[in-house]
Amino acid sequence: MSSIELTASQKTILTALVNLHRETEDAVKGEDIAEQVDRNPGTIRNQMQSLKALQLVEGVPGPKGGYKPTANAFDALGVQDMDQEAEVSLFLDGEPVEDANVEEISLTSVHHPELCRAEIHVRGSVREFHEGDAVRVGPTPLSKLVVEGSVDGKDDTSNILILKIESMEAPAEESAH
Repeated sequence: MSSIELTASQKTILTALVNLHRETEDAVKGEDIAEQVDRNPGTIRNQMQSLKALQLVEGVPGPKGGYKPTANAFDALGVQDMDQEAEVSLFLDGEPVEDANVEEISLTSVHHPELCRAEIHVRGSVREFHEGDAVRVGPTPLSKLVVEGSVDGKDDTSNILILKIESMEAPAEESAH
């Protein structure tokens, strides 16, 4: 997956859009972005055209309109909070999956421990995974989290695996020698 090279200015504007959109979940007005990044709205409009062309932003028409980040915007910014270079391993029935790398692990329904699920966003295909397969993810670069579970569902188009979590561990900090 090729990552899109953004100019510093595009990155700033896209980041502002993503953050504002996260707060409101609504379309974000150009003026609000302009205010946040301290540029004039005309500049924002011009930049939005290029970001639309890159399919990172969609325009929402109408009085409540504005801009929304597309799923690609998050990829382009690497909002996964994981270092792009970090390889987070994925194991299927104990075997490492060569051409897949985990982009994001989001733990859903954490409030219902009996329903604990993890959404694993995979860069690469999830076609080889089937319901009931044993999967292990990790360790992640920062927290060294390892999640083990079985496939409960998947979304081929978004390359997302839903795991029923069987165990989750992040090792205790080892003392520095």
